[in-house]
Amino acid sequence: MTAIAPTAPETPARRLPGDLAIWFFILAEMLAFAVFFSAYAFARATHVAEFNLYQQTLDRNLGALNTVLLITGSWFVVLAVQAAHRDDRPAIPRNILLGFLCGAGFLAVKVVEYAAKFGAGISMSTNTFYMFYISLTFFHFMHVILGMVILAILWVQARKGVYGSHDAHGLESGAAYWHMVDLLWIVLFPLVYVMR
Repeated sequence: MTAIAPTAPETPARRLPGDLAIWFFILAEMLAFAVFFSAYAFARATHVAEFNLYQQTLDRNLGALNTVLLITGSWFVVLAVQAAHRDDRPAIPRNILLGFLCGAGFLAVKVVEYAAKFGAGISMSTNTFYMFYISLTFFHFMHVILGMVILAILWVQARKGVYGSHDAHGLESGAAYWHMVDLLWIVLFPLVYVMR
């Protein structure tokens, strides 16, 4: 009688969450931001005193609040994806909505910041620092709006019961985009508001 060697249990093949197309889009967006961040770092290195002076006019508390809002929003989106994988249908739209509301909070805080700056007569032509501050944060602001549009679509689909363990691809794709928006702010906030 021959002994049969025990076989290792099969582990499921790892896969990239979401669609491959969204990952190419995310990569392109991150490359665009990387160019922007590099230009900012170069300009800062050549205008250190100016950047240090005007950086102090930014409200770090509002920037930190926005960081908390986006990280919390990403956490809710993660909970939505996890809920889909375990077929917890009521939790999916609820968590997407909470992520959306965090995004709305972020936009509201940025509008308060912009209103204060524009009300003080500051614009992109004021100086190099404000040109970068406004253009970088507004470029990111527009990405948050797009992320919220995506979350709104996901919320509508989730309420129809589209997502579950049978198919969470669209939800994972939208979540990946939202996490990119969060990640970019996590780089942008210390770079523009904090680092001296």
